[in-house]
Amino acid sequence: MFGFFVNLFKKIFGSKNDREVRKLRPLVEQINEIELGLQSLSDDDLRQKTADWKARLSKIEDKAELAKALEEIMPEAFAVVKNTCRRLTERKTEVIVREHPLPWEMVPFDVQLIGGIALHSGKIAEMATGEGKTLVATLPVYLNALTGRGVHVVTVNDYLAARDSEWMGAVYKFLGLTVGCILHDQPPSVRREQYNCDITYGTNAEFGFDYLRDNGMAARKEEQVSADTITPSWTRSTRS
Repeated sequence: MFGFFVNLFKKIFGSKNDREVRKLRPLVEQINEIELGLQSLSDDDLRQKTADWKARLSKIEDKAELAKALEEIMPEAFAVVKNTCRRLTERKTEVIVREHPLPWEMVPFDVQLIGGIALHSGKIAEMATGEGKTLVATLPVYLNALTGRGVHVVTVNDYLAARDSEWMGAVYKFLGLTVGCILHDQPPSVRREQYNCDITYGTNAEFGFDYLRDNGMAARKEEQVSADTITPSWTRSTRS
């Protein structure tokens, strides 16, 4: 009998996940409305938003104050990413991914905006194959990169790290951000350059070992890569 009432409750009110998603709908509508207004801006006007946000957010030292500031600009920042994707799509932009030209044909759907909001909020966003996990990550990655503190996107192997840094890098670079990628055969000098980027892709193994090297395993300073800030606010994991 108890199970009957539980199922009845879910049918009427939806599951907890359904209720959480419904709460985000007004925010998704706000993002889409802002993005509509961005379509009349020039590329330079759109990029200027990135520069202005970075200049302001990089000066905030208090973590609570920074988190509040990110929440305030999140709808517009997500709209900027969506609008960039729209421009790349409409212009039939080709992105070189693993030495092959790939036409950009992606503009975030509402479900992907919801996934991006969830990731930024520190929640787990479970998405099925084909629902665009790779694109979803660009939304919170861009937002958090505006702090100037570096964002690390963790995936499962070198190929995906390299692929995504090139593929999604088209969005970040269009908006004026720098993108790096940590691969297993890179010397310390190259790794330092990659870590100094606004956004750095890599695997959990590479990030983990770099942290260990910098904090006791490196015999010389030249072997360190200044990766002591490897503390991702969230991790994007995919096998697609």
